[in-house]
Amino acid sequence: MVIGITGSSGAGKSTVCEILKNKYGAKIITADKIAKDLSQKGTLYLAEIVKNFGQEILLENGELNRRKLADIIYHNEEKRELLNNCTFKYICKEIEKQIKDYTNNYKNEKLNNYGNLLKNNDLIIAIDAPLLFEANAQDICDITIAVISQNKEEQINRIIKRDNINRSHAIARINAQKSNDFYKNKCNYTIINDNKLLDLESQIDNILKK
Repeated sequence: MVIGITGSSGAGKSTVCEILKNKYGAKIITADKIAKDLSQKGTLYLAEIVKNFGQEILLENGELNRRKLADIIYHNEEKRELLNNCTFKYICKEIEKQIKDYTNNYKNEKLNNYGNLLKNNDLIIAIDAPLLFEANAQDICDITIAVISQNKEEQINRIIKRDNINRSHAIARINAQKSNDFYKNKCNYTIINDNKLLDLESQIDNILKK
């Protein structure tokens, strides 16, 4: 089962993925990590960003200045759309590759251990993707889950702590993203993250039972 996990920054997507990994042995694919890996020097991904944003988006050593790029796209919707349009195809292709790799490894492991494939697959692949729907990556998911934070102040504090940025930048990131209603209306299921770990686990359990 491929599960798309989405929601705004600081909502708790990575926490949900950690529970899926630790409790259910899920394989986790993180879109932000893929984007970071793809943006290394010498890649087509980085070349396309430079083509659209100019050489000034690079550090002196030729690497991507992620802090500068973030400041641009979180304060300019047109630039944000430009970045998405030139990078989504690379990210989605890598997500599909990782799903295929995980699936093939799972099948080989079952063959080695049991001599044949079990009828009831227990492989879960979770895609942590803030821009799941913007990238049309929901098409490769069996179900989608929105992770929602009802406490905006807590959400802001999570972003500040995680990314080591100031409050105004954290607020700009939240304001640049879709509302909670967008994710709830788009997804098959919704998880409310109010910092109660046990409650979070029970919500995940209920969804997987369904």
